[in-house]
Amino acid sequence: MTPESDWRPPPGVPESLLPGAPAHDPDDPTESAVVRRLADNWHRRAAVKRDEADLDALFDPGRPDYPERILPFHDHPAYRQLEPDARTRLLAWAWIAYNHRTVQAEQYVVNAAFAQALDGAYAGARGEALRRSVAQAMVDEQYHSLMHLDASALTHRRRGLPGAVTDLPPPCTVRDHAALCEAADESWQRPLITLAFAVVAEMSVNAYLDLLADDTRIQPVNSATVRLHSRDEYCHASITAVLAETVFHRLDADRRHRFLGLLGRGLTAFAATDWASWRRVMELARIPNGERILDDCRADPSRRLLVRDHSGLRALVDRLGATGQVEFS
Repeated sequence: MTPESDWRPPPGVPESLLPGAPAHDPDDPTESAVVRRLADNWHRRAAVKRDEADLDALFDPGRPDYPERILPFHDHPAYRQLEPDARTRLLAWAWIAYNHRTVQAEQYVVNAAFAQALDGAYAGARGEALRRSVAQAMVDEQYHSLMHLDASALTHRRRGLPGAVTDLPPPCTVRDHAALCEAADESWQRPLITLAFAVVAEMSVNAYLDLLADDTRIQPVNSATVRLHSRDEYCHASITAVLAETVFHRLDADRRHRFLGLLGRGLTAFAATDWASWRRVMELARIPNGERILDDCRADPSRRLLVRDHSGLRALVDRLGATGQVEFS
């Protein structure tokens, strides 16, 4: 292996995306302009640095909490026949489940990968500016979680809902990540699993957030919460892409192949309609025939994906020199 002091950019990776290119000591604080700019401009872009709004003053009880158009059962006859109160409860719980899915992915996948990066789990990802950017992104993610938790609490309180957010199951991304980590035979596999799932989440989350961010028909608090989150995530996608490229090109051929397979597995989990969560939403919202509605829709393959825009992840895979090696649904 090349000594750290003689480290050079891996083949096929643009120097502008690498810490300290063209040649550097990974412990030197001089990093690529991309990562350094993200780190230095954090105080101007991060939602954590902005004043919090009075959420109760922004709440509009006359608007739905979640867009009906993206419900996987929005056109099912039994759903269309629901009484207005039942539909309001369902859309409120749909929004709370959306927040739950977001927070859980941030906490148990994304920040887990960032923490491992700070702990030196990934070869090559040891430059000071990259580590600083990762640490700042972790702060952002914690604040995003707080924003989504606050928005869920507001909805729960203002809609007078029974039950609690903790009644929802872990989302499919977190479940699949945990299952793969538990089944891992060797210790090096677990950080690679977490990194792959985090890369998928951070490279795809804007498409997920944008389902609500610009929707002017739903609750203003909800679209504003998602819009604030999405603004930071464009920067996080760049940070995660640099981390992924830096790590990928330090892996041997077998581990590169495994990493690409894990990207595909993570994408399947992240993009999927989470039927287990929807089943619990139906129960918590006390929806008549809720289980039948879901069973009917689950049999339709056109309803199996929630997130369909994978352009950011496709571009990353291309830069890794792995075009065609990750399956995109």
